[in-house]
Amino acid sequence: MQDLLYLVHRIPYPPDKGDKIRSYHLLKHLSRRYRVHLGTFIDDPRDRAHIETVKGLCGETCFIDLSPRIARLRSLGGMLLRQPLTLPYYRSGRLQAWVNGMLETRSIPGILVFSSGMAQYVRHAAPARRIIDFVDIDSDKWMQYAATRGWPMNWIYRRESRLLLEYERRVAAEFDGAAFVSAAEADLFRRLAPEAATKVTHFNNGVDTDYFSPGREYPNPYAASGRILVFTGAMDYWANVDAVEWFVRDIFPALRRRLPDIEFHIVGARPTARVMTLSAVAGVRVAGSVPDIRPYLAHASLAVAPLRIARGIQNKVLEAMAMEKTVIASPQAMEGICALPGKELLVAANEREFVQQIIALLQHPAHQARGQLARARILKDYTWESGLARVDALLSQSVAMPPDIPYTYSVEGYLESAEDPA
Repeated sequence: MQDLLYLVHRIPYPPDKGDKIRSYHLLKHLSRRYRVHLGTFIDDPRDRAHIETVKGLCGETCFIDLSPRIARLRSLGGMLLRQPLTLPYYRSGRLQAWVNGMLETRSIPGILVFSSGMAQYVRHAAPARRIIDFVDIDSDKWMQYAATRGWPMNWIYRRESRLLLEYERRVAAEFDGAAFVSAAEADLFRRLAPEAATKVTHFNNGVDTDYFSPGREYPNPYAASGRILVFTGAMDYWANVDAVEWFVRDIFPALRRRLPDIEFHIVGARPTARVMTLSAVAGVRVAGSVPDIRPYLAHASLAVAPLRIARGIQNKVLEAMAMEKTVIASPQAMEGICALPGKELLVAANEREFVQQIIALLQHPAHQARGQLARARILKDYTWESGLARVDALLSQSVAMPPDIPYTYSVEGYLESAEDPA
């Protein structure tokens, strides 16, 4: 087996949130073909319980504890050095020493970096074949955050977006290949970084369709027997918090007036204090962390994904589709998902459209056919086997990458804003 160095910004287990789902399936796939040496951070002390599970998939490993509070303070050093704050946030002398030692003592022909913050450890590592999985365009996410905040945070976020894009472009130019989570994301980055366009590709996130199967019996977790809307996701993630707050504040009251028995359930780990306060609203329930989200999807009337800030592919949408649920998503939440609006899922661009479509579906609940079409789409385009075959090609110099499917995406607005001085 060849050696492969794999650097990830967060321990790739358990696969219970977006980035960890992708990084875990990558690790599991790579471990069948390579002796994978893993360097990663642990930013949640509870994840230390999973170290032995991860070690079982690896050769040598390096786990570094990362305190988010201390890392945020450390990242302020980037303000003085004209660096994106992301770099000092994930900077560790111990991890750099471990990486240097691995490169000096082992013959490592391939390196896979997961997320832009980890590229700093191997920018000196040529001639090893270096591939980066950016996953999302993080610089664009910071630009979206800037649009939601007032001064001075909008200035800081705009600065981070501009400097991080410069860094992403340099890394993509230096490395041998760059991957993103969708064709849409890859296409946008080619336009933002035309000098690296020929190196950019994507591989889709997948869904474990045996696990997320509508064909099993699941216990009903809902006390009520009425109409149930469900939102799933990590509830300490800013975009998810914004989504449920918007839904409860601006959409749910109109639904409740028309359908008094309707309930909105928020299911996901680590709900913030702001999320917990939503349970004071009549009909809103915050489940928090649950051992299994499948019963919540299986017994819900509809799944909603009202995200206003999003990049990449939303696993919550894919998982609900795999469970044959009708999903009503914002345009941002379905960005990058290859599915037919109106047939395989529904799109609502504003409060009025969410209300109209939810009421129409709940009053005329004939969505079994749509759910079946949604699952068929997942089986066709969103299995891990098909997506990860592209990673094998990326890591092999002798295998040609399959071409990306052309994707129409307007980036003019972001290009203009990215060029503005902070």
